[in-house]
Amino acid sequence: MVAERHKLYTFDYKTGKISFIGRTCPKCGKVMAKHSDRFACGYCGYTIFVKGK
Repeated sequence: MVAERHKLYTFDYKTGKISFIGRTCPKCGKVMAKHSDRFACGYCGYTIFVKGK
């Protein structure tokens, strides 16, 4: 399995800044995993459920 971390960030060529696209955990500040119906933090267990379409 290859980690594709370059897809998690965008680069602004005018300012030279790198920004994170994904979600960070409001509880601990780590990166949250995206599932089909929720965002989950593997570190502290915090979960944000997304309403269905």
